[in-house]
Amino acid sequence: MQSRGVTHAAVVFVRGMLRGMTDSTLPLPRALVAAAEREGRTSWLATLPAIVARLCDEWSLTAGAPFSPGGQTAWVAPVRDAAGADLVLKVAWRHPEALHEAEGLRVWAGRGAVQLHAATDCDEETTALLLERCQPGTSLAALPELEQDEMVASLLRRLWEGPTAGHDFRPLQVMAEQWTAEFEQQLAADPLLVDLGLAREGVAMFRMLPGSADRHVLLVTDLHADNVLAAQREPWLIIDPKPYVGDPTYDALQHLLNCEERLHADPAGMTTRMADLLELDVERLRRWLFARCVLEAPSWPGLADIARRLRTD
Repeated sequence: MQSRGVTHAAVVFVRGMLRGMTDSTLPLPRALVAAAEREGRTSWLATLPAIVARLCDEWSLTAGAPFSPGGQTAWVAPVRDAAGADLVLKVAWRHPEALHEAEGLRVWAGRGAVQLHAATDCDEETTALLLERCQPGTSLAALPELEQDEMVASLLRRLWEGPTAGHDFRPLQVMAEQWTAEFEQQLAADPLLVDLGLAREGVAMFRMLPGSADRHVLLVTDLHADNVLAAQREPWLIIDPKPYVGDPTYDALQHLLNCEERLHADPAGMTTRMADLLELDVERLRRWLFARCVLEAPSWPGLADIARRLRTD
């Protein structure tokens, strides 16, 4: 679908409505525009200028240009409130994985995660968060990966202490069922994407593992080095959690997958290292990693080989 006119409309902005902006446009990071076009959400982009202006007015904010390259589902920018505090405004389109981001941040209350200052539902498609700003905001990815391992493990162990009683966080089983259903649809459309025997085993394991856990905690589910930023209140804080409740072993996976070169070189060794750092059962982590590699293989073909190696090690 062509979206040139709608995208242009999203960029045009009435001068003076957004405090702190000297241009007549609301800057849109390329990654966000590209993702919106892929997802058929270009009409959502057109709503952003008015939404950002309204939020800046209601919360007495002065906004700067959005962070670049930025994320793919949210407009995120540095802001300053009336008291002079440096914060971050995140305006996102609704998507299932981030359904309880605000609730998760409230539970963690700044313990290893950015603090939530305010949250609101802007409309049926849009949510907004006002967040602590991490300064200097350097990504943990700037550190050597072995140091990343240690910090990711340290943060996860703290975050898993968050209470879950009295909250409506979804069980990890919900994510597992959704992801396996999507994978099976992909495979039905193209049976050559992944070896069918490997696919069946991976799907069965991904569905089985959440229900067989003997411990359930509040999960981040998307913790990797680029979602950990250097800060002043604490040395490192996580951003962009996608909370679910379930097996803590699952939370190690995204970091493992993001350390692509090391994972390909020695999947068993890297899995053992992270299991030791997190005080997890290494065999259970290998099973989780095997299943996740199978499900990711259609868009990340090299993971099928890792899955085979983990199955035979």
